[in-house]
Amino acid sequence: MIKTGIRDSYGREINYMRISITDRCNLRCCYCMPDGADWIPMKDILTYEEITAVCQEAVKLGITRFKITGGEPLVRRECSKLIRMIKEIPGTEVVTLTTNGLLLGEQLESLMQAGLDAVNISLDTLSVVLASITTAVESGIPVKINAVLQKGMNEEEWLPLTQLAKNLPLSVRFIEMMPIGYGKDFQFRGESEICEILEKAYGRMTPIKERY
Repeated sequence: MIKTGIRDSYGREINYMRISITDRCNLRCCYCMPDGADWIPMKDILTYEEITAVCQEAVKLGITRFKITGGEPLVRRECSKLIRMIKEIPGTEVVTLTTNGLLLGEQLESLMQAGLDAVNISLDTLSVVLASITTAVESGIPVKINAVLQKGMNEEEWLPLTQLAKNLPLSVRFIEMMPIGYGKDFQFRGESEICEILEKAYGRMTPIKERY
């Protein structure tokens, strides 16, 4: 197999592709799934076989890492089947999943059997998803937590979120709200504010160069 390689305008190698397999979700967060949203009919969504065919061509161009997303990817039936199909493509190195975590606990075993390499859990509600996080960590699969710190919305959960990284072998990442739709109207904490909050709780922080 000859890989031609893909680079952006800055000369950086591109070897990563995100694949949205559904626009549906089992949560209705107003900044992402506002009332009145129109779903794409299933007949207009790529089948798993069609997605796999696209991935096969992507691998030929140098893509080796794939992330499965949605909506919420685990609401689409047999998500693990697609992960297995992509993992079986010669040249694929890593397949990961981004999920809100609500269905992760019940599907984790089949996902891991399919070859899932890691999972990112986007936290919209910490208390409901905590059991799935614990199950995922105990399975041994690498876990990363994504969370948006919103003023006046989830402030009581900010420090409990950081405690996850202290108490469990996982990474917690604070990300920005996507400035689209209702998301444009939300206030969130910037990097300097987040660092100030964390240093008050844990002491002075030291930047590291390693990537996780």
